[in-house]
Amino acid sequence: MSQTVPTFDELLDSATQSAVHLEMRDSYGVAAEAGDFAHWKSTGERDTDPGSAYWASWVALIQRTVSRGVVVRRARVVSEPVSDYIRYEHAGTAVNLKAGEQVRWLARRRTSGIAFPGNDFWLIDGRLVRWNHFTGDGASAGGEISEDAAVAQLCSDAFEAVWARAVAHDQYSVA
Repeated sequence: MSQTVPTFDELLDSATQSAVHLEMRDSYGVAAEAGDFAHWKSTGERDTDPGSAYWASWVALIQRTVSRGVVVRRARVVSEPVSDYIRYEHAGTAVNLKAGEQVRWLARRRTSGIAFPGNDFWLIDGRLVRWNHFTGDGASAGGEISEDAAVAQLCSDAFEAVWARAVAHDQYSVA
């Protein structure tokens, strides 16, 4: 059976209270950011202009989401020392914050005892899970939706446990 997976615009536009995102990989190989990542690796320069072609649509989506009173939080679980990709993400997180997201970081070594789902996810209003699947090399392998209450609770519990232990972006160093 084929499943329709909403776009991120549709997903966040449907949120009425909260949208939380848990990222658990140390490297992603998403095609849309390959050029920006390569540029950062060769120059150390990261696009942090919220109005740039790279960021504008995401910033607009987050701004309209938070303007409705939806709280958008992102937590990243990372191995230390961090990978180049995590340094790259950290360098661009100022734009996520400027758009209205709250972002925290947690060292993987501090996650023992947290029951995690097997994949990164977005959890919308504590009830709808959008799984983010990736290949072994980090390329996007599509998404999947679940409205199973037990699955949503697992995701909520995992996210909240990470959030409670994690540190705010401005307090986390990738050095």
